[in-house]
Amino acid sequence: MAAGHPPAPPVLTPAAVPAPARAGGAPGRAAGLGLAALGAAAAWGVHRLVPAVPMLTAAVVLGVGAAHLPGVRAVVRGAASSGLSLAAKRLMRLGIVLLGLKLSLNDVLGLGWGTVAMVLAVVAVTLPATWWLGRRLGLTGDQPLLIATGYAICGASAIGAVSEVRGSNKEDAATSVALVTLCGTLAIAVLPLLQHPLGLTDPQFGRWVGAGVHDVGQVVAAAQTAGPGALGEAVLVKLMRVMLLAPLVAGMVLSVRRRRRTAGGAETGERRRPPIVPLFVLGFLAAAALRSTDVLPMAALDAAAVSQELLLACALFALGSAVHLPTLARTGARVAALGLGAWVVIAGLSYAGVLLTTGS
Repeated sequence: MAAGHPPAPPVLTPAAVPAPARAGGAPGRAAGLGLAALGAAAAWGVHRLVPAVPMLTAAVVLGVGAAHLPGVRAVVRGAASSGLSLAAKRLMRLGIVLLGLKLSLNDVLGLGWGTVAMVLAVVAVTLPATWWLGRRLGLTGDQPLLIATGYAICGASAIGAVSEVRGSNKEDAATSVALVTLCGTLAIAVLPLLQHPLGLTDPQFGRWVGAGVHDVGQVVAAAQTAGPGALGEAVLVKLMRVMLLAPLVAGMVLSVRRRRRTAGGAETGERRRPPIVPLFVLGFLAAAALRSTDVLPMAALDAAAVSQELLLACALFALGSAVHLPTLARTGARVAALGLGAWVVIAGLSYAGVLLTTGS
């Protein structure tokens, strides 16, 4: 998958550690899951102390820090590695399923078909344009595609879903999450400063944030600066983008199937083909359908929202721990250029789309 990557410094992964030193089995999984839980708790504490820092952003940063902290680094790459890999994969899936409970199809469709068309157009342009730019900048492996997915759909959650079905290199996924999270966090500070210079009303600003910012938490943090009206519009538009996660993942699965048939013939035919719609995506759709019935009490939805944040925080801490900064530094300028270029694309498209659909 990552055949085009430049050679990276040796990193101890579960597959690379000699058998006697490998921390497999239940102890290794328990150590990694426990460390991920501690990372999520620390991220929650950071968010409580500094509300402007989203919990998921803090989780990624803490994961990167843990992977490079003397004393902790050996645990992350040794004893806890199998559990952290489990957290990055399985807990991410559970978090994506619970994300569906934030999505009421009735509320989203209430925005009107013009807004639906605007969101589809933004995603349809942002995804291929970011992927193309990443390739032009020389980024290898799945990084361009994963970054494009994160920008176009829903940040780290979308990257986790797509990297799962494609079997992406763990460092590609971790670097993509780090970039998309960083840019989304910068949007929290930058976009509110642009509302009045760009002549946006509060509802228009909310729609712009919902169409152009990556993670749901970052959307909430940016839009709430313009009041409850902007926040409501932002969340609905954002959830409309989240709806596109399921068809995107299904398309990726079909791409993987086609690639395997082309590359391996009879050999690939013997391998189990990934389902067109993975189980966790079906769970996401089922949760969205359940939310749309309005049968769940608010207490249950609140509990699910807290659980979803905690699960994703654990998963993102684990993904962050896979970032190897010396390797990242070698492509840092190109990754930053891609992040800036994609930011300009999605922000400009979203702004034009909001003006067109609100009659301004």
